[in-house]
Amino acid sequence: MASSDTPYGRVVTAMITPMNADGSLDYNGAARLASHLLDNGTDALVINGTTGEGGATSDDEKADLIRAVVDAVGERAPVLAGVGTNNTAHSVELARQAAKAGAHTLLVVTPYYSKPSQAGLKAHFTTVADATELPVMLYDIPGRSGIPIQTETLIELAAHPRIVAVKDAKNDFVRTSWVQARCDLINYCGSDEVALPMLSIGAVGVVSVASHLAGSELSRMITSFLSGDVATARSIHLQLMPLFTGLFRVSSPSDVKAAVGLLGLPAGPVRAPLVDLTADEVGVLRQDLVAAGVSLDAKA
Repeated sequence: MASSDTPYGRVVTAMITPMNADGSLDYNGAARLASHLLDNGTDALVINGTTGEGGATSDDEKADLIRAVVDAVGERAPVLAGVGTNNTAHSVELARQAAKAGAHTLLVVTPYYSKPSQAGLKAHFTTVADATELPVMLYDIPGRSGIPIQTETLIELAAHPRIVAVKDAKNDFVRTSWVQARCDLINYCGSDEVALPMLSIGAVGVVSVASHLAGSELSRMITSFLSGDVATARSIHLQLMPLFTGLFRVSSPSDVKAAVGLLGLPAGPVRAPLVDLTADEVGVLRQDLVAAGVSLDAKA
């Protein structure tokens, strides 16, 4: 499904990082999960992102995880490595490490906590993009980073030869429309619940959490919309709304790890400062999954 217009296909899964009961990374589980996702509607994978608890894993763990997933998927799908931090020099180190480990693209989030100016953002993203020969997907998520990448900044960054795409989790349709109208930055929606309307203003696909459980359905939703079958796309979107809500009801990725575990797939605990869901919270999540039509009888 990949092309120059859709270099990562339509459904990109922001993959969890499976962990063993003692909190160590489950690299074999990550390989199994990656293969399962590609068999069920996923076209590309994000490793070491927000959902992958990249903020809680060491640099060595990040590199080993990339290698494990790249080895598992081979030529089946692109692997995007999350390398963004609020330290430009560290992000450069992670970018070079990811390239050596075999990643195909870098995902670079807006520097969080320090809240740099737009000039600072431009310098940060440009420096990281200059660090390797890999293409870059920006990650615009002001709800977590504290600041947006403004329209003019995105347009200027799109001129960089290696900055090819943006994971757009701003949920601002007007600003997204202006970026789409004024540059060729490829837009991947970063929020499952607005993936369908984002397609109408130029998004080519979604970087998804829900695709851990409904990858095939999301793929069919996108394909239906792009082929003109809006009614089917809308029906799938509405059916999946309980899933979109349930996976963020407490604190992602605690919810999605619990959900993946309910399917018998590799997941395990989360790392502090996150905490695992309580039994009552898992019960509510189970109701969300059932309401969205997710079969809990599936086993890996």
